[in-house]
Amino acid sequence: MSLFRRGPGRVDPAEADRRTAEGEAVLLDVREDAEWNAGHAPHAVHLPLSRLAEGAQLPGHLKGRPVVAVCRSGNRSQKAARLLAERGVEAVDVTGGMAAWERQGLPVRDGRGRPGTVA
Repeated sequence: MSLFRRGPGRVDPAEADRRTAEGEAVLLDVREDAEWNAGHAPHAVHLPLSRLAEGAQLPGHLKGRPVVAVCRSGNRSQKAARLLAERGVEAVDVTGGMAAWERQGLPVRDGRGRPGTVA
């Protein structure tokens, strides 16, 4: 069974980091700008859920790639994964979100590339 399936699946932060750092998938941070600027995963791409819900598409370079959605706690990223799956994107979300990511000691960078915090 594939990790990526149609519909919302879930992965833990360590698996999300491994999959996205190795290029198997794209880490899509769906939090709002202030949250992103406070701290995000270094290799994440930013597209807020509010924009996705309004119909925004993934940037061109992400089309056709599996997506791992992440937010602060896992609620918005579940919604994002469902929205993306409805659009035909292979998508899962991160259980516990960036809060769990940070608790597991995974890297978090602010908008300037310095050590960040999860807001």
